[in-house]
Amino acid sequence: MKLSKFKFNLPSELIALNPAKNRDESRLMVVHRDTGEIEHREFKGILDYYGKGDVFIFNNTKVFPARLYGNKEKTGARIEVFLLRELNEDLRLWDVLVDPARKIRIGNKLYFGEDDSMVAEVIDNTTSRGRTLRFLYDGNHDEFKRALYALGETPLPKYIEREVEPEDEYRYQNIFATEEGAVVAPAAGLHFSRELMKRLEIKDCQFAFLTLHSGLGNFREIDVEDLTKHKMDSEQMVVNADVVNIVNKGKDDGHKICAVGTSVMRAIETAVSTDGHLKEFEGWTNKFIFPPYDFSVATSMVTNFHMPLSTLLMMTASFGGYELIMDAYDIALKEKYRFGAYGDAMLIL
Repeated sequence: MKLSKFKFNLPSELIALNPAKNRDESRLMVVHRDTGEIEHREFKGILDYYGKGDVFIFNNTKVFPARLYGNKEKTGARIEVFLLRELNEDLRLWDVLVDPARKIRIGNKLYFGEDDSMVAEVIDNTTSRGRTLRFLYDGNHDEFKRALYALGETPLPKYIEREVEPEDEYRYQNIFATEEGAVVAPAAGLHFSRELMKRLEIKDCQFAFLTLHSGLGNFREIDVEDLTKHKMDSEQMVVNADVVNIVNKGKDDGHKICAVGTSVMRAIETAVSTDGHLKEFEGWTNKFIFPPYDFSVATSMVTNFHMPLSTLLMMTASFGGYELIMDAYDIALKEKYRFGAYGDAMLIL
């Protein structure tokens, strides 16, 4: 499978800059793999496709305010710092991306906040853009994290070309997000409102919550035509005993298993045993799913409409079938579905 097979022209006006007024009122394209039928619904209509015992698997990772703006010592040059992950609590070490990278070298100090209340020192260069920063802060770790996050803003994807607004803090976050560590929101889960979750509960659907801390690798450009040569960035994940029990029971009882989002699909395909059952897992995954691929756990999938040439589109095409999904995308373009994290959703059955 070649990279160029996932190229299409996406007009900029179809990239959603803002979420739907209500989470569960975005549009929903329903794609039936067995017949090729395509339906156009509102997202809350997902209720019609699931019933007693069916299992929804969600990603409960929580996005933190990862994008900071600071100034370089002496020159005062404005620098964007994107926090990726904390490396060491005691030493206040963080793995970050900096932009523009060419201006930042080991030993440089960066100042954050109106009164330069937060100072960081560059102590390592890991990649062309990546750096390790040591934040100089005297308080305890909880105070430090509060101060650091107060300086940060919600890390909307770069393709959402507008200023971050107050509502982004809760709209670019799943309502069930509890485990801090993501810099990318699992977008498929953004459509689930409290009311919709309650109505699914009333129908006796089962919920399982795993954790996969979604990183910027989702947006990294693929620079090889042969997809077998592309390497995904590793992401931290946890599949605990509760998830394993709920999903395996649903599977054994013949119920539908719905993976809510590409991050969930990557996690369950990482943590699956040879007999097609989930097993407990805590660690890292760099699994890259592209067509053709045999899925083991999920029988259905919720996902958003993704950017051309993205690994997210490739996984969606793997699950739905390349021809059917690319045809569905042609229809989505004609019908003016909204693309991206704040866009509309697709249900693949």
